[in-house]
Amino acid sequence: MTRALMLQGTGSNVGKSVLVAGLCRAALRRGLSVAPFKPQNMSNNAAVTVDGGEIGRAQALQARACGLEPLTDMNPVLLKPETDVGSQVVVQGKRLATVKAREYAALKPQLLGHVRESFARLKARHDLVIVEGAGSPAEVNLRAGDIANMGFAEAVDLPVVLIGDIDRGGVIAQVVGTQAVLSPGDNARIEGFLINKFRGDPSLFDDGYALIEARTGWRGFGTAPWFAHAWKLPAEDALDIRAPVRQEGLHIVCLRLSRIANFDDMDPLAQEPGVRLTMLGHGEPIPGDADLVVLPGSKSTRGDLAFLRDQGWDIDLVAHHRRGGHVLGICGGFQMLGRRVADPDGIEGAAGETAGLGLLDVDTVMTGDKRLTRVDARHAATALPFAGYEIHIGRTTGTDCARPFAFVDGRPEGACSPDGRVTGSYLHGMFTDDAFRAGFLKRFGVASSQAYDATVDATLDALADHLETHLDVAGLLAAAR
Repeated sequence: MTRALMLQGTGSNVGKSVLVAGLCRAALRRGLSVAPFKPQNMSNNAAVTVDGGEIGRAQALQARACGLEPLTDMNPVLLKPETDVGSQVVVQGKRLATVKAREYAALKPQLLGHVRESFARLKARHDLVIVEGAGSPAEVNLRAGDIANMGFAEAVDLPVVLIGDIDRGGVIAQVVGTQAVLSPGDNARIEGFLINKFRGDPSLFDDGYALIEARTGWRGFGTAPWFAHAWKLPAEDALDIRAPVRQEGLHIVCLRLSRIANFDDMDPLAQEPGVRLTMLGHGEPIPGDADLVVLPGSKSTRGDLAFLRDQGWDIDLVAHHRRGGHVLGICGGFQMLGRRVADPDGIEGAAGETAGLGLLDVDTVMTGDKRLTRVDARHAATALPFAGYEIHIGRTTGTDCARPFAFVDGRPEGACSPDGRVTGSYLHGMFTDDAFRAGFLKRFGVASSQAYDATVDATLDALADHLETHLDVAGLLAAAR
């Protein structure tokens, strides 16, 4: 009979996603057929699934830890913020609607059926399902209609383990305070707690750990020290991309847009010893020594064009190009590089048209149909093949499309400026291909010997080893029911 366990956090970013990935790999190595599940996620960094939908990037990594291809059932509700008050709602891999926060609250009851349906299908196929919560169950003001934390756990009768993050401080209050605000019924679901991200000697927290056990009556499953290699795993949040600090190498600057999406393209580049990657933030000018500036994907192309101009990056980009620098636009970034972006039906926001950066002679019109597919492509400049994926709305046409970035099934894809220094493409994931990445970097005089996929898998194994050393993994798996 399939068992399941849910990990919830005392807050956001306590390390739930990484812990679930590590436990999934540990369970797989014990001979179990295991799958990840997250009822509701909020992220603009999505992965295209083998069944033609999209899920959060963290669940795709967790699927990999399980030795599985990602499926839409692993993350049946995905919220993709388009504005400060509204998000696109993706249900079982497909766009349902764009709603504001209050409207989503009214929508949640009907979504629970889809969530339970996906969970049941996973349970039918595996020995164990490890479930990740979202945010914190301590947000009891959101408990009514909840499908992300205790509401889901109650609906399918799941045991819960609570994760506290000691790195941000106040972890005793995090755990004890969560118990204080939860209802008796929700507290009864909690099998115990664990402490994550400890720096230094964990024995220094022995008294605090014992105090939590005494105050809550919950079992402790251990204290996990900070996992130093987590940066080698694909990041779900752009703020989590942590490239090693390097003073030399090819300087690649990625603009961290306000609605940045599918920025996993940067993860493999961050690991290259010959690359100095800068994730440029709000208020920071594009450095004068940048060799390549990347405009990444965006969930709101016209909105992020306005954000980009507010930073002065449009002026910086012109100066960068004038100095002989290169520019690469991916997906929404490709659209921004053109002459105009038109959204006549208001798909991404208010209907209208916005002038692009004019670095490519192309125009984009947003359309209601969303292209969501994995592709095999061939780079036009180097003839190197690579695998990638498309996840976008909009169609781009223009003179520079006659000089494509790549070919997909024989058809031209993307665009290139006459001088060859400004390129754009709808294809994500190209840099995960070792041979393509090496060929791309070679054109800038950088040698690559990195094996990206092998590094990710080795890091997942190291993460599982880390958890086995410091946590009661056997006890955690035994707590599943």
